[in-house]
Amino acid sequence: MARRVTLGLLARTLGQVEIQGHRGARGLWPENTLPGFARTLELGVDVLELDVALTADGVPVLHHDQALNAGTVRDRGPCRPRDPLFPYVGRPIGELTLAQIKTLDAGIINRRFAQTQTPIPGAEVPTLAELCELVAPHDVRLAVEIKTDPSWPDIETITVAAVKVLESYGLTERSRLLAFDWRVLGVARELLPGGDRVALVEPDTLDASWMAGRDPAGGLVAAAADAGATMISPNRVMVIPELVAAAHARDLRVVPWTVNDPAEMARHVAFGVDAIVTDYPDRLRTVLGR
Repeated sequence: MARRVTLGLLARTLGQVEIQGHRGARGLWPENTLPGFARTLELGVDVLELDVALTADGVPVLHHDQALNAGTVRDRGPCRPRDPLFPYVGRPIGELTLAQIKTLDAGIINRRFAQTQTPIPGAEVPTLAELCELVAPHDVRLAVEIKTDPSWPDIETITVAAVKVLESYGLTERSRLLAFDWRVLGVARELLPGGDRVALVEPDTLDASWMAGRDPAGGLVAAAADAGATMISPNRVMVIPELVAAAHARDLRVVPWTVNDPAEMARHVAFGVDAIVTDYPDRLRTVLGR
């Protein structure tokens, strides 16, 4: 049973909770786009969360799925006449070059957010470097999710590529690496030993194959700490006060995702979480009284 939290305790914790804009603010603007991120910066967040995939020519680009998702991007035409890989939507990003990826329109409305999202026609799929150039002058941190899964034999190439871009813009101290595939956390610990490493988890990934060989029966928090995490980011339905307390006892911060209902935001704040990932940073700002 969730413990009751006094209004006084809730008030003391409100200002301490990070606002993390999920893929920018995908409830308001098309996700993982430079115009969407720019508008999210104007709105005000502590952290921009984003997803990194790697093109066939080794360029880190921003897209949530390993294959181009028709719900968030559409084809506008091939990058060269009679390109045998066109249409590109639906293909794995690792099969396509940056030139092919750049032909896509990423500013379309996601039907899931049709009632609240404003389209940005013609917005491209950005590179991680382009995002870094945008945010470098701003007082904001980056939560960079590395998009791999347990079937990948090589997780180092994409992780190293992302870190090199962050380093080139002097953003490593303002960045944290996230992954459902916890093998990435071990690589991140070697590349950025002083940086934050975030263990993403949802019910479907409570498995040793996702958790870098750790047995979930031994305890989620213990497994995350052993894998090298400094933060744990569970699906919102998994977050209860006991999990938060156990994580804090191991010096792990707790970051639930993706929380969009204001009443649920307030409930998670009352649980004592350290940050909240949301598609609607504006709603969370209101809940936190900012």
